[in-house]
Amino acid sequence: MPNLLRITLPFFLMAGILPAQNKLTARQVIERIQKNVGVPWRTETVDTFKAGNPDTPVTGIATTFSATFDVLQRAVASGKNLIIAHEPTFYNHLDTTKDIEGDAVLAAKQAYIEKHGLVVFRFHDHWHARRPDGILAGMTDSLGWEKHVSRDSPHLFIFSATPLENFAKDIKDRLHIRTMRVIGDPQLKITHVALMPGASGSVGQIKALERDNVEVLVVGETREWETVEYTRDAVTEGKKKALIILGHVLSEENGMLECARWLKSFIPEVPVEYMPAGEPFWTPK
Repeated sequence: MPNLLRITLPFFLMAGILPAQNKLTARQVIERIQKNVGVPWRTETVDTFKAGNPDTPVTGIATTFSATFDVLQRAVASGKNLIIAHEPTFYNHLDTTKDIEGDAVLAAKQAYIEKHGLVVFRFHDHWHARRPDGILAGMTDSLGWEKHVSRDSPHLFIFSATPLENFAKDIKDRLHIRTMRVIGDPQLKITHVALMPGASGSVGQIKALERDNVEVLVVGETREWETVEYTRDAVTEGKKKALIILGHVLSEENGMLECARWLKSFIPEVPVEYMPAGEPFWTPK
């Protein structure tokens, strides 16, 4: 009988008939992230579990800008149950749901997560705090700007003189943007560019545009009565300034592609895949 057990037990484990021991859990994945990210883990942070049981065994990891319903469906279809998202899952910065309890869209999303045993973790503060900033590094790579980084700052880039219109089109093509918006003279020859992905706020954006060595500011999003109007006035006043608005998603999304690459370096047990959330907007023809 002992010999029979030695033969049959591995077979049953491989076949999934008996539960495997020491399976990597979502909590253990996050513990590895905390160990490897290279910055102290904050006590006050939005980087927490947003849904699901942290002790769930992980079958695969999907990194993404946002855990949209579409991303959740693709994760399930590919056999991945841990979603590491950069931005909120439940429509506000802190993922609080008290103001929309009972909402049909929220309820359907929560039910889908529960039905499929998904776990959602947000990875925002510490991915930005990492050096280099994980989002900025991923976007720099996806834009092909590595060789143009200024010595002054990883947010500043130097190019050969290029008309603004051509420069913006190159970004549009590289990131496959449908709804880019640009302020400035299309023929303005630009050489110095500042890149501020996401929604960094008008104070920092305007300070970047104030710099003598910045002609073009590339951002994810901004309030239209703030940085947009500042740039419009600067252009009217004859200053050589321009603003390129990519949209928040596409200004940061490839930073989570970089995150997937990074996770693979210390999580070999399960597959890790980047799942783009994609641009939410389109323009009528």
